This record gives sequence, structure tokens and C-alpha cells, in this order.
Amino acid sequence: MAESGMGVGLRGRNGIISLVGECLRLEPTDERPVIMLLGPRGSGASDAHGALMEKFGPETPFAYVNVGGEQSLLPRYALALLARQLERKLPRYRRSHFPRLTLGLLASDHQLRMTSLAEGRRNIRRELDTFQEQAEARYGDYLAAFFEVAGGAVGAPDGASTAALALLRDALRRGRRRLPGRKFTSSAAWYGGHPLLRSRDPWEALVELNLWRHDGDEDDQERLDRVLFSALLEDMRGNVRHSFMPRSYLLLLDNSHTEYGRRFLDLLIRARHDDAVVAGADCDPLTVVASSNRWLPRWGPATGDQWPWRLRGPDRASLADWSEHRPGRDSDDTWWYPLRLRDLNLDEVRIRIELELRHHPDLAPFTRLAPFVHRLTAGLPRAVSLVLELLRHSSVPVEDGAEQDRWLRTLPDRTPREGEDTRTLAEAALDHLLRDFDPARRVALEECAAARDLSIGTRLLSSGDSLFGEVRSRWLLHSPGAVTPVLHPWLRRLLLWRLAGRPDDWDAVHELLAEHFRSEGRPVQEMYHRLAAERIDEVTGYLVERFPAVPAAQWISEFNTITAAPNRLGQAGGPLELLADLAPDEPPEAVTTASVIRELITVRWVWSDPLADPGMRLNDMIADGFNQLSRLRRNDIVALFNEAERYRHWRHPLTSMSEG
Repeated sequence: MAESGMGVGLRGRNGIISLVGECLRLEPTDERPVIMLLGPRGSGASDAHGALMEKFGPETPFAYVNVGGEQSLLPRYALALLARQLERKLPRYRRSHFPRLTLGLLASDHQLRMTSLAEGRRNIRRELDTFQEQAEARYGDYLAAFFEVAGGAVGAPDGASTAALALLRDALRRGRRRLPGRKFTSSAAWYGGHPLLRSRDPWEALVELNLWRHDGDEDDQERLDRVLFSALLEDMRGNVRHSFMPRSYLLLLDNSHTEYGRRFLDLLIRARHDDAVVAGADCDPLTVVASSNRWLPRWGPATGDQWPWRLRGPDRASLADWSEHRPGRDSDDTWWYPLRLRDLNLDEVRIRIELELRHHPDLAPFTRLAPFVHRLTAGLPRAVSLVLELLRHSSVPVEDGAEQDRWLRTLPDRTPREGEDTRTLAEAALDHLLRDFDPARRVALEECAAARDLSIGTRLLSSGDSLFGEVRSRWLLHSPGAVTPVLHPWLRRLLLWRLAGRPDDWDAVHELLAEHFRSEGRPVQEMYHRLAAERIDEVTGYLVERFPAVPAAQWISEFNTITAAPNRLGQAGGPLELLADLAPDEPPEAVTTASVIRELITVRWVWSDPLADPGMRLNDMIADGFNQLSRLRRNDIVALFNEAERYRHWRHPLTSMSEG
């Protein structure tokens, strides 16, 4: 729990805050998007919900509903939970009420005792009064009763600050909130005029709702949910028409990729579309921020080819951007605004560590490790938090140097905290990222991760395309839409760490991939896997042959691609010890092109792995290697000089790169 989440939760996502602020400032009848925060588990969506709660909660009615819990959350339960939170009294406004929704829930809740429709019409007001009195006597008000069956869905989002938690507790506070004067008449009249109900008589329409709930088929249940969603939106429109009332509402819907989350979004989108487009009514004043770590089936195949939207980044999100790119209003796809959460860059990782120091001053010695943490995790927010937690609760040497390097080399196999959870960092992180993956599929994914291009890995090493499709639909690819589908670097690093624990499988997988690329005439990719299998002399022979045959810039590009290969080097020792183990059995007596290139290959191969060279101490050795190559080449040496300078005066890139 953080004292304040504003600096941490949305670091790098300020566009989301400004977008939500824009939506809340719109006129009540203006159209607004359903904002979708998309990304893998741990990409910061829950942090975003907490930060939005803290930013806008003091002055805006908001509701937080987590539809990713263990319990089932029927649409009617979710509606009751969010309406109850939106009734929170704010200093500037009168309290909001939701009489139509409440009446619809009441009328469809308990089965009415009747032998005919006419009898039900005569008795319904008396029955509704009884139901409401019973709920008020037990819970304080009718909507509060839903906490008994679905209260787990309003727990605070992960990482919520103390300020956000206080706002949420205030929204959930119980008390007597009776429908004003218990006047059901006007709300009942609305049901009598709803197009989905056959009866035009208000009370018979409510009886119809009751029959749908208790005696109806699946289609009747669907119609009931649609009517209830329409009632919520109409209540909101009714509220904002009065003076001293809120002008807008905010809904934070966490984990909406679940069965009940998808259903909720489908019903909400359809209700808004039916009202604002089909019926030509005003748009409702509800701003929705939903999060999902899955591609939603209603959008078509996860390739996105059949969906009119293209993912947007969060930094420049705005209403103007939504308006410019939204599909036509004939399709209900017009309401989405999908934002792909990005990873933290290096400066943001550094700032996060500095902010953590307020509560955990014991992290101070590790602020210099920000580049290492960023290289290791690629900036995935939860991964950064896991690594920082491990550093706080472990015996890592605080002094920068060889001893610390050796300790960090085995970081994935260390336990983040003491207590009942004895999982290593790698196990805990993989369990989170790959929730619901069975053990066999995890093993298969470990092997497929050996291929930089995951589509090739799954095609050669797993049966069918289902594994690749599952990975893509969970947003676990690093750059969706890129030509080469690559696993997120943090996930791939962990999977390869696990694969390295099975040496025979490691060698077999890389041999198979190398042979595949050899047969396709792609020698650079072949050598990538030869190096992963520690066949250094073969790689050296290839690069020595290419050195005089191609321009220096091209040779450097091929060299960088090959030496970014993964490794299963021993877990003992720092970078210099690892290099010593890779030295040839009989070092050459003279400096030759082959000897320089061989050493340069091993040095950069170790350097490319943040666990092998956490402090990037091998920069000068790489620079010296390129300087030596420039003296061994007769022409076209500027690119080699420049590469030497790049490593000698290394500046960490803000975002993750292929070279570590």
C-alpha cells in the first residue's frame, strides 16, 4: 500500500489522467468513449485504477468493480454495487439516486406470489414495499444488500494509496438510504414505456420483469439485463438534469476480460448504443475506464484484422484522438477507445525507485541499479516491483562490485520474501504472467521461447497454433503488430532461465532451430542459435569470413544480432569469471582477426545478458575489441571506430533494446 499513488501508479501514463479529466468535463449529453486499458498481467492497469480513484474521487462520484475475482458476478449484482458507490455524498452536490434501477432490481428479485398476471399487478406495490422494508431493516438500504452476495468485487485495486482507500471506504459506507418517499410511480411508468417490454401498463411491465427472472429462458434473462442497464443510464441522465447534482460519473472496471466482465461491457455498450444511436436520446454521462489482459472475443480474431480500431498508446490519449479515429456510429464499435499500456522507460524506473525510498529507505544503496532493473524487466511495472521487493528483503551485497554481480547472477532463483510463500522470483513471476497455463503448456512455452520469433518457435516446437494464439491474446508479445512477434523480454528471460535448467532440452531446441534456419538460408539466425548452444568456434568462423566481405556497418549489425543470443552459462561467478570459462583451451600466441573476433563474440554475449553483466562492466573490453578490429581492417573503418566510442561512453537507452 502506498501513501500516494499519483507519482507511482500512472508514471508514464499521464495521458490517461488527462483523458479521463477531459471526459469528466464534457457536457452531460456529450458522447464519451469506453476507455480500455490493455496489456499483460502486471502492466499497471490496477495501479491506474487506484491513481484515477485518488485523482478524481474527491469531487466525482466513482465506482470501482473488480470482475476478476473468484466469485461469479451477475450483471445485476455489478449494477447494484456500482450504483451504491455512485450514491456517495460529495461536498459540492446533492446525493445521486437510482430509482429506476433500484425498482427494476426489486421487481425482479424475489419471486412474486401470484396465480395470474392480474393478481400480480394488484399485489406488486405491496410486495415491493415489503421487500424494501426487509432490506432496510437488515442492511440499511436495498442496494447495500448486494454486498452480502458480491461484496468481494469492490475490494481495492492492487497498489491503491491510503487516500484512494479512504475514498473507497466512504463510497461503501452503509447507512439508511431509502428511495425518496418510496415513490415508485414515475419509475414504474418508465418501464411501461420501454421498447423491450411488451406491456404498456407500468405495473404489468414490472411483473413481466419478475417472470423473466424466475420463469424465463435465456433470451428473457438477456432482455432483463438489457433493461436494467438501460435503467441505470436513464437514472444518470435524470440526475444530471437537476441543479446541485454531479455532471458526470466515473466507473473503474478492473479485469474485464473475465466472463462476467465481458458480459458487463457487452450489455453496457449495447444499452448506450440503443439509447444514443438507435433511439436518438442523449448520451449518458458515464465515463468508463476498463482494464483487460486478454483480447476480447467480441473484437474478432486476436490479429485485429477484422476490428476497425488500432491500438493507441497512453501518452497522447485524448478525446480529439478518439473522435478522429472512432468508427462510424452505425457500429457499436464506435464507443471503444483501446489504449495499450506501455512499459516504464529507464527514467521512470529510476523515479519509481526514488519514490519507493520514502517508505523503504533501505533501498537507497540500490538506486544505482536502476539500469540493471530496467534491462532485466524491460520496465514491466509489476516486474520492477518484484525485483525491488526482493532487493529489500534479501542479503544482497550493498556495495557495487564483483560480489554484488555474483549475487545478482542468481536473482531469478532467489525468494522475494520470507514466510509461507517460498516461491522463487522466477516462479512467482511466471505464475502471475501465465495464470491458467497448465504445466505442459508452460514447458512447451519455455522451449518455444528459445526462438526470437515466437511464431517460428511455436510452429516448430509445439503442436498447432493454439499456443501462439493464447500468448498473443494475453498481450504477452512485446510489440503487438510488429513484423516479428517477440515475447515480452521479461517473460522470455524467465522462460529461458527455466529452460536452462534442462540442459539437454536447451541444446536440442537450439539445434533444431539452427538447422531450420540453415535449411532456409538464413545464416545470421542460424548462428544466433549456434552461439546459444555454445558453439563459439562455428560462430567465429562465420563472422571471420564475413568481416572482409561486407561493409563494416552490415557486419556490426549481424554481429549484434548473433551475440544477443540467450545463454545457459553457469550461475556461479561474475562477468569476468564467465568470460574465463569461455576462453579457448589453447590461446593463440599472436593477435589475429580470428582471435579478436572470437573474444569480442564472448564478451558481448556475456554483456548482452543483464544477469551475466549486471553493471555492464564489459563495455571497455567491447570498445577495445572494436578498436583492434579497426586496425586489422584495411578500409571502411569509421563504423568500427564509432562502435568503439559507443561502448566506451555508453549511455543507457531509455527503452529496452535487442542488445540487452
